[in-house]
Amino acid sequence: MLLEKRRKIESEIPAASMADIAFLLLVFFLVTTTIDQDKGVPLTLPEISEEPPKVLNKDKVLNILVSNAGEIMINDAVLDQRGQLRSEVKNSLEELGRDAEGKYEKIVSIKTQAETLYDDYIFVLDQVKMAGATKISIAEPEE
Repeated sequence: MLLEKRRKIESEIPAASMADIAFLLLVFFLVTTTIDQDKGVPLTLPEISEEPPKVLNKDKVLNILVSNAGEIMINDAVLDQRGQLRSEVKNSLEELGRDAEGKYEKIVSIKTQAETLYDDYIFVLDQVKMAGATKISIAEPEE
C-alpha cells in the first residue's frame, strides 16, 4: 500500500490591494491629523521710520528689570514678592494718568539679562499686561 504524498498548499498574501490600503491609510492620517501651531506672544511692533528716536522724560517710563536669578526690580528697587508686581505696576501707571484715548500715558520698559528664564520673562510680561499697560517696551539692560 502506497501512500500518496500530500501537497502543501502555499498561502499567498494578495499584494494587489496592498497599495490601495496604504494609500487609504495615508489619506486617513493626513485628514485626521491636526497641525498645532505655536501662537507665541502677540506684540505690535513699531513701524520703521527715518526719524531719530524721541527722548522721553524718565517720569514717563517705568523700568522693570528681570535678573537671571528671577529677581524683579522696578525702577532699581527689588520687589519682595512676585505677586506684588501687578499692583505695583498698576499704581505706577495710575500716577501719570491716561491719555485722550483712555490708555495709560506711562511706558513700561521690560529689560532682561541674557540668562533670564523664559518663564520669568513671560510672567512679568503677563502681569504688566494684566495691570493695564498698553505701551510696553522690550529692551536690553544697560551694563
